[in-house]
Amino acid sequence: MIDLFEEEPQRGNAPELTVSEISGAVKRVLEGEFSRVRVRGEVGRVSRPSSGHLYFDLKDANAVLAAVSWKGQVAKMQMRPEEGMEIIATGRLTTFPGQSKYQLIVDDVAPAGLGALMLMLEKRKKALAAEGLFDPARKKPIPALPAVIGVVTSPSGAVIRDILHRLRDRFPRHVLLWPVVVQGERCAPEVAAAIRGFNALQPGGPIPRPDLIIVARGGGSLEDLWGFNEEIVVRAAAASEIPLISAVGHETDTTLIDYAADRRAPTPTAAAEMAVPVRFELMSLLDGQGARLSRGITQALTLRRQRALDLARALPRPEGLVQPARQRLDLWADRLPQALSIGVARRRSRLAELAASVRPMALSRLTTTARERLAERDHRLSAGLTRRAGDARQRLNTLSERLTPALDRLVAEEARRSAEGQARLKALTARLDAAPLRLIARLSEQLEARDRLRQTLGHRETLLRGYAVVRGEDGHVVTSRAQAEKAGALDLEFADGHIATGAGAASKPSAPKRGPKTSPSGQGSLF
Repeated sequence: MIDLFEEEPQRGNAPELTVSEISGAVKRVLEGEFSRVRVRGEVGRVSRPSSGHLYFDLKDANAVLAAVSWKGQVAKMQMRPEEGMEIIATGRLTTFPGQSKYQLIVDDVAPAGLGALMLMLEKRKKALAAEGLFDPARKKPIPALPAVIGVVTSPSGAVIRDILHRLRDRFPRHVLLWPVVVQGERCAPEVAAAIRGFNALQPGGPIPRPDLIIVARGGGSLEDLWGFNEEIVVRAAAASEIPLISAVGHETDTTLIDYAADRRAPTPTAAAEMAVPVRFELMSLLDGQGARLSRGITQALTLRRQRALDLARALPRPEGLVQPARQRLDLWADRLPQALSIGVARRRSRLAELAASVRPMALSRLTTTARERLAERDHRLSAGLTRRAGDARQRLNTLSERLTPALDRLVAEEARRSAEGQARLKALTARLDAAPLRLIARLSEQLEARDRLRQTLGHRETLLRGYAVVRGEDGHVVTSRAQAEKAGALDLEFADGHIATGAGAASKPSAPKRGPKTSPSGQGSLF
């Protein structure tokens, strides 16, 4: 390994390194020594920008280590680091030349022991409870006899067989299985997608919509059941419109989905027992209820028949009720013709009295008076219409006088805005015309800088700084004194040509020839 910071006796031959070269050398040394490490520490500052990457700090009592996980690595993590957690991060050390610092590229995160998992679980439980996801008031009742039951579990485990066996014994129902992975990093997203998928089914569609969902898994350790503690699963269970039973683990196992579900079952078998009743017990109950209903209907009809007979005895005879009304009708029918004749005579006499008091002169006076009132009202109406027309014409003239200056101001304002827009357009056009020239100039500068770097790193530039390449008769580079003594003749390559030394060799300059890149003995190389 070459020591970059060793002081050489001849400073004049020391190569001049750029900042980028030094940074690249440090990066290679650091990544070569720490290609794969596991670091334990407490999570400090956590940053999640919109790019999807994850930046956080790992710290202990004496030091802080910057850590970063790229978007693809974050998606594969089974758990996400949160501030205050103690974790074990696995990754590789590298440098970030832009800020002259080293950092840990993390591709896997694990909790540092069971205590950290329980602490994170309790913290997440309190946060979700504060949002009301575990509120008993929002839980839905389980249907008494669901027609279709959706089951979210592994298709190859014993859980689905236990559920189907228990349903077949109690009350066979139509079961829809949504296969998922019930352990590992794929567990949480697949379970949440299954719950949302059952809720997305439309009633009456080609696939029947379940009336009840059972999320089930067998027992296991806290790490095995961790997928059912993820926030995405809890939120999907809380948002489910279909009643949901959680049957994860054994009776002593508790996960966060148990709090968000509408009902919690200690085992998958118990969930099947909660979902449907026993068929024979239900049939016995229905038979008993049917017998009670028949007896009740018979007794009610008997009581109502007896009551109707008792009330009928107290009622009078229909002939007795109709005879007085019939007699009154006959009496009024006999008196009606005489009453009509008397009424007509009275009205004829009144009409004769009124006709005698009406004279032609009175009618003329009434007509003349009505005509005068009509002419007066016509004159008043004409005058009123004339005044209203004049007032309206005057208001119209006033508004017209006010409208003309406003219209002129509006035209002037639009002209000013148009002039300003044209000025901005000219400025943007000038900037757009100058942009390609600036871009070409910047690219030319970058090209010249890289060409200078190429010349600096080239073989010829190294020879110009005073180095030489020593080769043997076979053309291979000689790197030690012992090899030089054994060689019969030597070829020295300088910047301006070659010199042959040794037995029978003539010293003459020759054109430079390209050979393998190497450094003279005693001088290290970064490349």
